[in-house]
Amino acid sequence: MDELNSEKLYYTMGEASAILNVAPSLLRFWEKEFDAIAPKKNKKGNRLYTKSDLETLKLIYFLTREQGHTLQGAREKLKGSRESAEKNMQIMESLKKVRQFLVEMKEGL
Repeated sequence: MDELNSEKLYYTMGEASAILNVAPSLLRFWEKEFDAIAPKKNKKGNRLYTKSDLETLKLIYFLTREQGHTLQGAREKLKGSRESAEKNMQIMESLKKVRQFLVEMKEGL
């Protein structure tokens, strides 16, 4: 998910689904279910996601897939305590990186 550090302003649906490692159909579904996701569309009707959209999608993924919240629960978290959810997501990402580093270190011994 380090692809978000690039200089791009917009990401296509294919790029967004690859970054999040989900199917494009799931992105379309979440777009209907969550008001917070509103990608722009070009003349052809292709969705173009901003970095903000991708961050919101990452948070939805974290809440639904990793934390086990229902869609309604994820909606409430986004509206109510979004900062807390973002902080928890960042902590989990940091812990995963540390774990990966330790696993690689162990394999190198």
